[in-house]
Amino acid sequence: MIKLHHLFSSFLVILVLPLFAQQDLSLSQAITKGLANNYQIQIAEKSIEQARIQDDWAVAGRYPVINFNVSSNNSYRNTNNPASFLIRQDAITTLFTPGLDLNWTIFNGHRVKLTKQQLSEQVKFNEANLQLAVEGSVQQIILTYYAALIQAEQLKVLDEVLAVSRERIAYQKIRQDFGQAGTFELLQSQDAYLNDSISYMNQVNAYDNAIRDLKLAMGEDDLSSAYRLTDILIDDAPDYEIETLKQRMLANNRNLQLLFVNRELANVSTKLQESTLKPTLSLRSGLTYDVNYTTGTQTFRSFAPGQPPSSDDIPRVAARTLTGFANLTGTYTLFDGGTRRRNIEAAKVNEMMTQLDIQDLKRQLNAQLENTYATYNTQKSLVKVADQLVDNARQNLGIAEERFRGGLINSFDYRVIQLSFINASQAKLNAVFNLKTTETALTQLIGGLTR
Repeated sequence: MIKLHHLFSSFLVILVLPLFAQQDLSLSQAITKGLANNYQIQIAEKSIEQARIQDDWAVAGRYPVINFNVSSNNSYRNTNNPASFLIRQDAITTLFTPGLDLNWTIFNGHRVKLTKQQLSEQVKFNEANLQLAVEGSVQQIILTYYAALIQAEQLKVLDEVLAVSRERIAYQKIRQDFGQAGTFELLQSQDAYLNDSISYMNQVNAYDNAIRDLKLAMGEDDLSSAYRLTDILIDDAPDYEIETLKQRMLANNRNLQLLFVNRELANVSTKLQESTLKPTLSLRSGLTYDVNYTTGTQTFRSFAPGQPPSSDDIPRVAARTLTGFANLTGTYTLFDGGTRRRNIEAAKVNEMMTQLDIQDLKRQLNAQLENTYATYNTQKSLVKVADQLVDNARQNLGIAEERFRGGLINSFDYRVIQLSFINASQAKLNAVFNLKTTETALTQLIGGLTR
């Protein structure tokens, strides 16, 4: 008996020590932490930021492109012609040409407008992906939080049973001191206490594992931090109407909304392909300013008898030329081997595929909703039955304790009733967890986990 007392005291100290550094953690706090730490959500947010930067009329090609050009062309020319008036010329020419060049597509089959619409739909597509990432993270956090709550409640049940087992040992010890019980009865009580202690220690480990799973779902790197869950596990659940759920699912389901955006993107892609059948009108204008500077020497033939040829320098004069132009160009493709038509047909097929994806997902979601709704209602009934079983088991345990102390039942019968209480309590907690899991799945189907 002394050894059992020391064993429990040491075990209790080990369990209590970490409690001093515990932090309160509600479900809403866990969700907030998890969303802030989730890398996939951060990546999705950056994708939205990137898509919004691209969602601009300039990217779509609405505005003209103006370039500033500058060039410098240098050449050397040596001319020798004895039969010419200009016998020889050595010249270095430098041509410096700055200019502005404007290119503007005035009309290309409304492709600018369609491209801008495509960029806007891409933003919506990335936003829908973000909602999916948030929804998945929230669902995982809710389930792991409730799983940890269930383990905590099971720990309370086993703690209650362990306390009863300790009282039985003390009671049998007193009876043994007065000669009303033998060693056999005391050993039976000690065996029950040891088995309950083993169950309690295993449950502590299960609870610690559940807390670590919750931290992992919250995206925490430090798994050594301790939390005390503050939300209360409520075994009640609201009533739903299946038709209302269907309407909300078709309007708010995140996977369905993603396919709707994908369908719009496919529709815009088809229109873009159709725009290639239309002509293109573009404007090109510019302004150049040429500065031509030539230096060197030149030798002229002398027509006076006996006079040698005369040489002089080329005048250092810069020739300047200002040139401006504005040209319209219209283009219409007469024949391309049917490539554009094939691209249009392929885009239409892709658009039909996205519509089929939507119809298929609607069918799957309706079936999934019906199954989840039926399971939800069944589990609500199971929780009520399990709750009644726990009440009955608790009353039986109280009655059995009185009869055991009165000598009306033996320790074996009392242990059977005690185990029935443990099993009923655990069955109820499992039923509550299954109900919460199904309720979360139902909420996820109707898009209620995110706003």
